[in-house]
Amino acid sequence: MNLFNTASAKNLQTTHLINQHTVHAAPVLALPPEDKTSLFRRSIQHNYADLLKIADDSDMAIGLTDHQGTLLWTWSSSAMLSSAEQVHFIEGGHWSTQAVGTNAIGMALNSQISSCVYSHENQMDSVRDWVCYAAPIWDPTSGQFHGIINLSTKYKKHTPLGLLAVERCADLIQRAIKFEQQNFLYIKALGSPWVQFNGQTLNLSHRQIEILCILALNPHGIGLEELHYALYGERSVSLKTLKAELSQLRSLLPHSIEARIYRLSCEVQCDFLRAEQSLNANLISSTFSLYKGSFLSKSESPLLSTWRHCFDARLSQLIYQIKDIDQLLRIIGQTHDRIDAVQRLLELLPQDSIHRNYFSNLI
Repeated sequence: MNLFNTASAKNLQTTHLINQHTVHAAPVLALPPEDKTSLFRRSIQHNYADLLKIADDSDMAIGLTDHQGTLLWTWSSSAMLSSAEQVHFIEGGHWSTQAVGTNAIGMALNSQISSCVYSHENQMDSVRDWVCYAAPIWDPTSGQFHGIINLSTKYKKHTPLGLLAVERCADLIQRAIKFEQQNFLYIKALGSPWVQFNGQTLNLSHRQIEILCILALNPHGIGLEELHYALYGERSVSLKTLKAELSQLRSLLPHSIEARIYRLSCEVQCDFLRAEQSLNANLISSTFSLYKGSFLSKSESPLLSTWRHCFDARLSQLIYQIKDIDQLLRIIGQTHDRIDAVQRLLELLPQDSIHRNYFSNLI
């Protein structure tokens, strides 16, 4: 059984995270085919004409990224087209701060608030005649972070209304996300678990959430007996009990769970798989923006327990590679269960730091 669903992340490798001082264009990543019909992509298409008009009227380039900073869609006015193509402000261009240094997309991605980066503030020399405005896009129902919308133009055309304009664009997309939520399942399993279907929070048992997570980890389907073992292991629980759980789930998620070979047939997004995708790409900020706590910490499912332990081990390995004290402080502030982050912080703090005693007491 494949414990990790990494197909969607196979094009995100750490080889593109290079010394920003030598970068003149963003790395370009191949987008997985499933992104073409995703909820987020449909929401972009829903507002295509309005977004294009905003960019065209202002002689700007406009782009929307996924939650990692990879551009899913762009359009450039004639004034920006050539330079946008040269720096890879194009579909597939990856604009995290790890990849290209300080830039508006990366700053908004890290802080998840609106950002303006002006001219010389850009770390990449090739965009130092640009001014860029970026805003995060959230699911108005679940609060899920989808990505960043960015408006860019030449610095001579900087306007104090730039941030308002990009936030207006973000609002358009967020409204479209709510409109497009049909047959859409969102599973949150990091920290306190809950599930939404078509924008409505479902009242599910912990066991039912476990089943949905197992199905999400097996997108091509799983047989009944294999599902039974993945969920219960050697525990003496009958197949009839599992069938009853599945029957109830299918009634709560109509036309969304195929039988015999059990598979989720609706559109699915999971915080833990998105976090894994970011972890695969070694994108620290993106990973910890999704990580809200341990994956189904109460689960005794053999499959889910193994996934949890493997993910935690990889996360810990990433933490011990961090050399930035501020980044560790942000992680500790966001996630109170990561003792490894505190231990790593103590390794980096000067011996005479006034903060050592406080953080030592957290262990």
